[in-house]
Amino acid sequence: MASVQPPRFDIGIDDVQRERIAQGLSRLLADSFRLYLKTHNYHWNVTGPMFQTLHVMFMDQYTEEWAALDLIAERIRALGVVAPGTSAQFAALSSIPDDDAVPTAQEMIRNLVEGQQTVARTAREVFRFADEGNDQPTCDLLTQRMDIHEKNAWMLRSLLA
Repeated sequence: MASVQPPRFDIGIDDVQRERIAQGLSRLLADSFRLYLKTHNYHWNVTGPMFQTLHVMFMDQYTEEWAALDLIAERIRALGVVAPGTSAQFAALSSIPDDDAVPTAQEMIRNLVEGQQTVARTAREVFRFADEGNDQPTCDLLTQRMDIHEKNAWMLRSLLA
């Protein structure tokens, strides 16, 4: 019996560009996952006079971040690359650090501003690769992610003013 060969992978983006875009999206996925985890942790552990405001804001943000993880991972798969999915892979790929202890509410806000800005910077960096590769679906996804993370960073910064 003859073996059946899978169809050639050809979506109009050459293999080198697809791999470069997928590697960038993998970093975005890792940053996004670690930001999601940090935000959810802060939702559980925030205390102080701003508790209710921050508890609700953090929930809104981690809920949106959770939904975005699937979109990013599925785009990596659509590019024909395996998406990272372990905590070790995320730790190696991400530039968002873990906390050593439970921060104060003000420190949580500062940390999340930095986390939101980090994800926006990563998305902006990957956008260049996607644009060079004529990868409009990835560009669209990245534009949406930058918009959300820049807006979240602004809202969080406003709490520190």
